[in-house]
Amino acid sequence: MTVGVREQPRGADSPRPRPGARPGLVGWLTGLAALAGVGYRLWLLLHAAPPTNSDEATMGLAALHIARGEDFPVWFYGQQYMGTLEAYLAAPVFALAGGPSLLGLRLPTLALYALFLLLAWRLTLRLTGDRWFGLLMVVLLALGSDRIVKNQLIAGGGYPEMNAAGAALALLAVDLAGGRPGRRSADAGRPDGPTAGTGRPGWRLARWAAWGFLAGLMLWVDPLVLPYVAATGAVLVGFCRRELWGAAGALLGVAAVLGAAPLLLHSLLTGRNPLHAVLAAGGANATAGLPDRLHGGLVLGPPLGMGFCAPGQCATWQLWWALALPLLLAIAAVTAWRALRAPGPDPADPAAVGPEAVSPRVAAAVRLALVLAAVATLGAYTVSSSAGLTPVESSRYLSCLLISLPALLWPVWAAARHGLRPAATGRLGVGSTLARSVAVVLLAATLGTAAHATWRAAQTVPATRATEARHTELVSTLRQLGVRHVRAGYWTCNRLTFASAEQVVCAVVDDTLRPGFDRYPAYRREVDSAAAPAWVAPAGSPLAEVLDERQRVTPGSLDLVTIEGWRIYLPR
Repeated sequence: MTVGVREQPRGADSPRPRPGARPGLVGWLTGLAALAGVGYRLWLLLHAAPPTNSDEATMGLAALHIARGEDFPVWFYGQQYMGTLEAYLAAPVFALAGGPSLLGLRLPTLALYALFLLLAWRLTLRLTGDRWFGLLMVVLLALGSDRIVKNQLIAGGGYPEMNAAGAALALLAVDLAGGRPGRRSADAGRPDGPTAGTGRPGWRLARWAAWGFLAGLMLWVDPLVLPYVAATGAVLVGFCRRELWGAAGALLGVAAVLGAAPLLLHSLLTGRNPLHAVLAAGGANATAGLPDRLHGGLVLGPPLGMGFCAPGQCATWQLWWALALPLLLAIAAVTAWRALRAPGPDPADPAAVGPEAVSPRVAAAVRLALVLAAVATLGAYTVSSSAGLTPVESSRYLSCLLISLPALLWPVWAAARHGLRPAATGRLGVGSTLARSVAVVLLAATLGTAAHATWRAAQTVPATRATEARHTELVSTLRQLGVRHVRAGYWTCNRLTFASAEQVVCAVVDDTLRPGFDRYPAYRREVDSAAAPAWVAPAGSPLAEVLDERQRVTPGSLDLVTIEGWRIYLPR
């Protein structure tokens, strides 16, 4: 299919909507799709979904400490990687609300998702000029399977901001590569005209600074987005290398250092290399067989990580995306490369710029960069031990692949609309009807599978809300009992401390009652100094069984208080 997909001059394969007709319809539909995506996620947040955990509570505790001015952490508590940007975004919300809450912690992540949706739509228009294709992208990104909404809404470190930053980096690369300083586009004065190369050096320098700052910031926040930093940076080098030797390059470098300042200062002061911690987290110190890595990285990973599976599992029929993704990557790469190498107008020529998109060569270069970044992301995940050891949960490492969706599906959309056309003649090929049918089926299957996964995720909301209600009752019961210090398992402790706004302080123990991993050591010191800390365990858990056995062995040593889902053991 790849040979005949026609890469027409801008405005031919992306027809300009007629004023007063289609623009209004497609605009309204796009706006409604965007509102549906944001509204669906707001509905989830109001129902305490997706389910929270102690890792997210750790970020919430960091935000609470920042809001109070008690601590200003660089890294996620208990480790030397993954910046705490989400905590700094949530801290003002806590300060204004008068205290911490799960909703307050997640409101910034909802805003980041809305920003990603807007940037992805704008990037799609800049790359293709096709508003209907932009609508398709917004609809796809408005859907949200279990894994997708977890990545986008849980403030567990890195994932909600990576997609917005990656799309912004790509969009800035389009604007910077699609114009030259000091030259004004023929359409620049029009309301719908291009924003790149407008001949306003101040705005252009601001874009250079923004790209550099975002690149440095993501280096601190989470290195998973680095393939997109490198790929879009390569586009800038390819199209703007001369400009980078001047003030633009200097400004970019200063802005990048500023964005990465927390990482750089911490490394200088402590002498620690965050790369080592990142490699350890990715499974560098563990082992997994090659078959397990390939299965987790190439079979389970893409459908789970890109939103085509039910909560926590992939049915066999949902694995079709694992077969389609390599083909889409190959087709998108070949078509983008052919468009990039094809003779045509200079990318800086204003005549090559349409009302929405940049020149064909710049658009092809950015599409190719997005494809290569997706390949690098998928390859890095597949070779990591995490893909083999914990494929379901670690599929979150593929979150950034959503940034590449416009580049992956653009050839399919073009084939669905125009079929296959030999580049020389532009006439319909022999297999045009078949190609259009296959492309339409592929797009429909993509939408249908993602919609089904979203529906399955929405079905879990009542159970999640009930679980959160039981946890709220646990916190209330501890307060009524006057319990100030407790010992509990890892997945209970920080969640309990955050939910009580540190009125209940928890130290971690394992299932044998030995000290566990405390991300915030001050809590353990406080609990160890307490006279008689209580024990808290989920009903039916191994920890509850051990404590029940202690009661049987030494009757009268513990008083048991039970509420639905939880067991509280009070020392006498």
